[in-house]
Amino acid sequence: MIVDIVKKQREYFNKGETLNYDFRLKSLKKLKNSIKNHENDIKNALFQDLGKSSIESYMSEIGMVLSELSYAIKHLKGWMKAKKVRTPLAQFHSKSFIVSEPLGVVLVMSPWNYPFMLAIDPLIGAISAGNCAVVKPASYAKNTSLIIKQILSECFEENYVSVVLGGREENAELLEQKFDYIFFTGSVNVGKVVAEKASKNLTPITLELGGKSPCVVDKTANLKVAAKRLAFGKFLNCGQTCVAPDYLLIEKSVKNEFLSYLKKEISLMFGDNPLENNLYGHIINEKHFDRICGLINKEKCVFGGKSDRETLKIEPTILDEVSLEDSVMKEEIFGPILPIMSFENIDDAVKIIKTFERPLALYLFSNDKNTQKRFLQSVSFGGGCVNDTIIHLATSYMGFGGVGNSGYGSYHGKRSFNCFSHEKSIVKKYNYVDLPIRYQPYSKNKEKLIKLFLK
Repeated sequence: MIVDIVKKQREYFNKGETLNYDFRLKSLKKLKNSIKNHENDIKNALFQDLGKSSIESYMSEIGMVLSELSYAIKHLKGWMKAKKVRTPLAQFHSKSFIVSEPLGVVLVMSPWNYPFMLAIDPLIGAISAGNCAVVKPASYAKNTSLIIKQILSECFEENYVSVVLGGREENAELLEQKFDYIFFTGSVNVGKVVAEKASKNLTPITLELGGKSPCVVDKTANLKVAAKRLAFGKFLNCGQTCVAPDYLLIEKSVKNEFLSYLKKEISLMFGDNPLENNLYGHIINEKHFDRICGLINKEKCVFGGKSDRETLKIEPTILDEVSLEDSVMKEEIFGPILPIMSFENIDDAVKIIKTFERPLALYLFSNDKNTQKRFLQSVSFGGGCVNDTIIHLATSYMGFGGVGNSGYGSYHGKRSFNCFSHEKSIVKKYNYVDLPIRYQPYSKNKEKLIKLFLK
């Protein structure tokens, strides 16, 4: 079945219909209208899969997708235009330009934590660039996967955009196919498998992974504001966010004050009993619930720590006086646990961060311009914020992606179009002038002339 889908898409792509601007624009508008019509269905699916409230579902998934679609619809014509560039004098008389062409048949593999947004956002880039696409939603988020299939089936023929449901077996079969591009969002371990499989067909890929993203708070920060913004970024979607602050590095002199603010903000956001708060979500499944609970060291727990296996809910939890040897620092948490380590000076904080692989995100709360400059210039990470958390990905004007072990490739806005395109470099030469110096027979005089042009 999967083999047939890819074959049909290849045949359809070769007909050239997706190359047309009007076709792409119509496809994007159709997708946008369908999402609006199914807004409540999407919200219901996200609530069933992850316990997301209506406002969180719109704010962090549906609304972001609609914003990205609006941006692509507005700018598509400009993206598709040939881009003129300067021509070297040595190529007189001619003009040079770059033409973007679609890659062909692409695969989008999305994760379960933001199952709607992280399936549709890359697809917007694939459609904008003129590709055919196979979308593989996350099997853990089964309700959202079903609504994704319903929406895309209503909008598009299977030979243009297709959805493949299922788990590991389907993933394995998809990775055996020859695609022209693979866009994968998920864990580092699975990302390595995707990269290995793609290499057999020399298939280019984008990997959006994760890692232990640090949050650093120094004594110059506005502690009240920092506490509120950290609590939002850390416990959104119960910490099941690839760019969530994974651990906190706090300057020792302000740790106790900051902790008091942080505890207060968490209580204000989620109530005194988050396990009974219907607007607070839950962990995706029992497997991840048990893994996360196993990371809670009761002796170091200074806030929260309770859980309910029946509802798959874990309280926002703070662990203090954590060391690099603790199990919670050995892996990406991907849950509502915040480990805290303190530092005496900023060099110590940088040293701790550099003991890990380069993270997908970094968050710095500081009003010291030298400290800000230090982190931006000397610490490598995918992207991040100064004096806030996670909002750097909520824009179509900047790319989002990792570096090193946290992934490679970037998308959102124009970068999504570029991601699924190949740029053809073209020189168009005119016939009425043909400089003879490049042709045989060569002479000393010709060499002198060439050196005038090429130096």
